[in-house]
Order: sequence, then structure tokens, then C-alpha cells
Amino acid sequence: MTDQTLSTEDNDAVADIVREALARRRITRQYLADQARISLSTLEKALSGQRPFTLASIVRLEAALGVTLRRSSPAKLAAAARHAGIAPEDLGSYARPAVSWIEGDYVTIRPSFSNPDSVYAYRTSIAWHEEKSHLVFRESERVDAAFTQDGSVSIPHQSGYIYLITNKMGQYRLVIISRPTIAGEMFGILTTLQSGRGMSLMPVSTPIIYVPATALGGTPSFGRVEKGHPAYGKYRAFVARALDEPFALLIAR
Repeated sequence: MTDQTLSTEDNDAVADIVREALARRRITRQYLADQARISLSTLEKALSGQRPFTLASIVRLEAALGVTLRRSSPAKLAAAARHAGIAPEDLGSYARPAVSWIEGDYVTIRPSFSNPDSVYAYRTSIAWHEEKSHLVFRESERVDAAFTQDGSVSIPHQSGYIYLITNKMGQYRLVIISRPTIAGEMFGILTTLQSGRGMSLMPVSTPIIYVPATALGGTPSFGRVEKGHPAYGKYRAFVARALDEPFALLIAR
């Protein structure tokens, strides 16, 4: 008799629960494979969808993890993954407890597009969205309110970087930032479209920094911060650090 396997939908739901259990317990896939007496290759392929879980492997994983992976219906399996707080695979399959450190309000700092000597600042809030089961971000306090952005947060394990993605009817804006420094700041690059004369748009990239709002003390300054403004020196220092330290490389011929 051949070993029973799961449907694609059931397999994806089981994989979500296993990934969440790995994140919560902070154990490696190798350790889980050893405890469940299955090969690491089998576990990796099942979690990636290359090969379905078998009934035998599920029974062994349940015993090793002490959780129930089998449910009465695919819908319940999917709901269990959502309630467990697991982001979709295309956003990194992160568990909420593993990324709670990034939630909060940030003062977002970058050079002004119209005058690079000036600094542009606004608020970015990152929070968990229960229905979507992943982190989202939303901007506010922008002088150019019409260009306020919101979107999804991707945190893949492999690269170690954080992605803030806006997709409006196929038009993308992308921020790639580093993991936080010891002070909580995140440095990286923004790639977007700059509004020019009339209806013209031009691709543009610029350094961008996310500073925890609580780290600046008092009430943060937002908008276009020019020379002579009390916050200019502090904000400009963040931009200088983003350029001077190897948070990202700008390559030109």
C-alpha cells in the first residue's frame, strides 16, 4: 500500500504551521528533521512545495513538535495558519512574534528631490494586519499628501533585508532597508517615480533612513527641513551616514 499524500492546498497549510512552529521555538530545520526521524531534504522539499508531505512524515512531525497538523478540512488548515500569525510565502513566511521588533512609528528621512541639500521627513507606521496576516506600512505627515504611500512588508530570511512594497495597479515603489542598527535605525534605498513638469515621470533612487520616533526625543519635525532648521543637522547626519557607510552601493560607469 502506498503512503498517503496531501493535496497542494493541504500541503501548503501544513507547511505554514510547521514554519510557524520553527519560528516560535527558534529551532532549525535540521534539528526538527532529526527529532522527527526524516531527512532534511524531505522536510525542505515539503516546506517549499516541491514534494507533498506524506501521512508518515506528518505523524512524525506532530510527535516531534507536539502540535496537530491534520485538520478536518483545508479551510480549517488555512485558518489555523492565519490565526498562528504567519505571513504569506511571497512575503517571507515570517511569524508575527519573530518580527514584532519592527512594529512602531518611524521618522522617515531622505534627501529632498527638488533640492538635495534639503532633507525631507515624514512618518511611517509599521503594524501587523490581522486579516492579511502580514506586516503593512503606512505613511503620514507628508507635505505632498497626494503621494502618501502604503503597502506590504516583506522580510525574507535568506537576504536579511527588509522590503517595503507599494503596488498600485501594477505601478511599484520599492524600499530596501537593512536590519536595525543597535539604536534601531534602518538604512537603505528608495526607488520610485519623481513627478516632473506636466505629466512626466522619471525613475529616481535615493538613500532613505527610518529612525524610531521615540529615539529622536520630543516632537519630531516633518516636511522639508532646510538649513537653519533646528532638526537639520541631526537629519542631515543620518543622510551622510547612509552614504558613507556600506548600507548600500550606488554603481555608475
